[in-house]
Amino acid sequence: MKYWYNVDTGQVETDDTRSQDATVMGPYDSHEAAAAALETARANTERWDAEDRKWSGGGSWDEESQED
Repeated sequence: MKYWYNVDTGQVETDDTRSQDATVMGPYDSHEAAAAALETARANTERWDAEDRKWSGGGSWDEESQED
């Protein structure tokens, strides 16, 4: 069985009770993983942002620093 996190209600749903795709994150293999969906997404975003900063030399991205 797969599990989904509903971002509107904050509830974990199963395939049988899943809401529209636009309001859910997943699928996850366990209820616990689905319940931690927002924290997992936040951690991934922070990790990817740190990797981007490292890759770009530590600076922040802005349109003025981009070459045409």
